[in-house]
Amino acid sequence: MRKIVAAASAALIAVTALAACGSGSDGSSDSSSASAGKAVTVNEKSAKATSLSDFGTMADLEKAAKEEGALNVIALPHDWSNYGEVIEGFKKKYPEIKVTELNPNASSKEEIDAAKTNKGTDAAPDVFDIGQAVASTSTDNFASYKVQAWDKIPDTVKNKDGKYYADYTGIMSIGWNKDKYGEINSIEDLLDPKFAGTVALNGKPAEAGAAFNGYLMINQLAGGDINNLKPGLDFFKKLKDAGNLTTVDVTDGTIDSGQTGVVMDWTYNQASYQKKLKDKGVNWEYKTFPKAQVVSYYNQAINVNAPHPAAARLWEEYLYTADTQNLWFKGGANPVLLDSMKKEGTVDKDTLKNAITIEGTPVTYTNDDSTRITEWLQNNWDSTIGN
Repeated sequence: MRKIVAAASAALIAVTALAACGSGSDGSSDSSSASAGKAVTVNEKSAKATSLSDFGTMADLEKAAKEEGALNVIALPHDWSNYGEVIEGFKKKYPEIKVTELNPNASSKEEIDAAKTNKGTDAAPDVFDIGQAVASTSTDNFASYKVQAWDKIPDTVKNKDGKYYADYTGIMSIGWNKDKYGEINSIEDLLDPKFAGTVALNGKPAEAGAAFNGYLMINQLAGGDINNLKPGLDFFKKLKDAGNLTTVDVTDGTIDSGQTGVVMDWTYNQASYQKKLKDKGVNWEYKTFPKAQVVSYYNQAINVNAPHPAAARLWEEYLYTADTQNLWFKGGANPVLLDSMKKEGTVDKDTLKNAITIEGTPVTYTNDDSTRITEWLQNNWDSTIGN
């Protein structure tokens, strides 16, 4: 699945694994993979803008974005935290701007790679929806920009220079085909031979947000914590040796076919799987664990070499409106502006009634923790588990 997420007490991403993280998703008619494009010349004023005031008014920003007439997004599966409705909302509001969706199943790392590969062309992504681990180690790739809602975003989940900032989070969970496998009460149950070749993280933990946080959940349940990471690796090695771990990328297709029968993923993605599979007669169950409720925000960032810098900034302003934050909330995620929306009375009250909440003290981490953990995983995952 896609991105990494939660950092926080707020911290929640994607692109597959991450696609926005994440994993398999509904594509759209204009979805495509990043590919060689045409050279592009950008408006330097737009490219250097660090806030709305650099454009003047919202109308001025909208005018600049409409003149560009295009926006490239990446790693945004339509069933990932309701991104399909989020994207359609932008298209409806700004029909003059053509939205091209690049590789909806990309990992956070692959988002950055796409920007580097297509630098200077109109095929590069303009914006990123990215996990904390990759965000905190990739700031050279981001432009500084503070949206109008900047002061409402908690300081703990945003880069002080505006390079990236949290947008939504979920709770890490385990989901599985209950009809086929029965109950799962602990991670030790996953060592049962009945799970042969079917237990999956949503990506590689050093590259995909969802996988990174899934690893932390298992590590916590195996007796570790964010400062002691080896118990999790030992458990995944046991899973591999038992023949139960699969490193096949998780998509809707692998879940539908049963190739991946147990998936570690965000609650909002599990809810999406559950809804789709119910229509096919499959009872998909998922659960969080009170002692290992890992949360982490996915982050927004603008490509420092965005081919459409005004449209990129307009997109970010759009994402941090109450209307769009409520769309993420509707999709099963907790938006970063939730607390301020409650105070202002702009939160969707019907969604709030049924929202999944955190039990007890969540497992969170700082940017420094994220960087340290990512480096540890880079040095230990492949050598122990393989690609």
